[in-house]
Amino acid sequence: MNVVTRGIKNAFRNVIRTVSLVVILGISVGLALSMLVSYQAVNQKIESVKSSVGNTVSVSPAGVRGFDGGGNALTAADLAKVTSLSHVTSTTETLSDRLTTTNSNLVSAIDAGSLGWRNANNSGENITAGPGGAGGGAGGSNSTSGVTRTFTPPVTLVGTTSPTNLSTASGGGTFTLKSGQVFAGTSSDNVALIGSSLATKNNLTVGSTFTAYSTTVTVVGIFDAGNTFSNNQVIMPLASVQTLSDQAGAITSATLNVDSISNVESVTTAAKSALGTAADITNAAAEAESTITPLENIKTISLYSLIGAVVAGSVIILLTMIMIVRERRREIGVLKAIGAGNGTVMGQFAIEAVTLTLLGSVVGMVIGVLAGSPITKLLVNNASSSTTTATTAAAGAGGRGFARAGGRALGGVQNSLSNIHAVVGWEIILYGLAAALIIALIGSALASFFIAKIRPAEVMRAE
Repeated sequence: MNVVTRGIKNAFRNVIRTVSLVVILGISVGLALSMLVSYQAVNQKIESVKSSVGNTVSVSPAGVRGFDGGGNALTAADLAKVTSLSHVTSTTETLSDRLTTTNSNLVSAIDAGSLGWRNANNSGENITAGPGGAGGGAGGSNSTSGVTRTFTPPVTLVGTTSPTNLSTASGGGTFTLKSGQVFAGTSSDNVALIGSSLATKNNLTVGSTFTAYSTTVTVVGIFDAGNTFSNNQVIMPLASVQTLSDQAGAITSATLNVDSISNVESVTTAAKSALGTAADITNAAAEAESTITPLENIKTISLYSLIGAVVAGSVIILLTMIMIVRERRREIGVLKAIGAGNGTVMGQFAIEAVTLTLLGSVVGMVIGVLAGSPITKLLVNNASSSTTTATTAAAGAGGRGFARAGGRALGGVQNSLSNIHAVVGWEIILYGLAAALIIALIGSALASFFIAKIRPAEVMRAE
């Protein structure tokens, strides 16, 4: 009987011990595989987040925030200074304007309300006054000193090179095309995408037309942005809005897309240096950090648990092999007495250790396949709960403005966490087999040391 055959056969000499050891090793290997699955899934998600979340730098004219403030619009020459910066992969440029009853036949889908009236009064909006009459309250008119005043909120017009990116092009929201098609970002045609609320208010469908700046504009698509404000918007090609509004080359905001959040700070610094005081430059690094932090925590937990599971399996097989060697001292002595060398005996016990570990690995792989996704979800849910608690507490301390920002950041975190998919592929199985061999070799190494020290004569005298 050769070394391999004897080693495999010896692995089943004590059935109870073999079954117990296989189960324990299976749990250890299964946990290691589950942690490896979690580690890889989270690591892939982190890389994805780094290339898609928080990897933007916002550029706007100095002193401008939406339609508030002042300052001068940016120009194509200004943007050329930052679009060529290292790590900037693309740029989204926008020009915002307002369509009112004086330059368009569109009727806003948003009622003025008390806030609209307050903003109009504070900003000096053009409010039409007519003969006195019954007050209209918070809608489109009110009555003061016998004079009825009417006011309709303007429609927001956005010219952009990225029509489907509402988060950077039109003040937030998600873009869902309900009908029609999206125009090309480089287009200069007089075409537009209309928010669903605005389209309903003005009875517009795909193919309908409206006027803006005394020009006929064709509706090519109706979109739903998921919120009232964004659904009251008109989105047109940047070049078209620049021409129609007589603002050739003007840009009111730009978003620099960076290849990775690791380079956001360096791009921000370079952009500030290039544009100086002509622009206000900010980035989304804080949001990205809040998104990645819980993912990094899960990754760390998975890594430590993986190492712990491998170490535990190694210790288990080590102690088991030492116990087996002590039980078979007489057998080892006899083998050496009849001419078996240390290498032969060590090989026999190493094969036995490998057999036991591989059996445990088969059980462990089954456990890993079944438990990989649930364990990952458990870690994700715990991280998501901790993030929710922290963000809620911070929002409560910071007031409404911080709460809105915190809510957006929290939404990004939860979205990233919920989109983690744990998949057990063939590479995971191969890693599991490799881990099993490492455990077997580590476990049998010290046992081999004890085998080498056994002397046949000493064993025979002791017996």
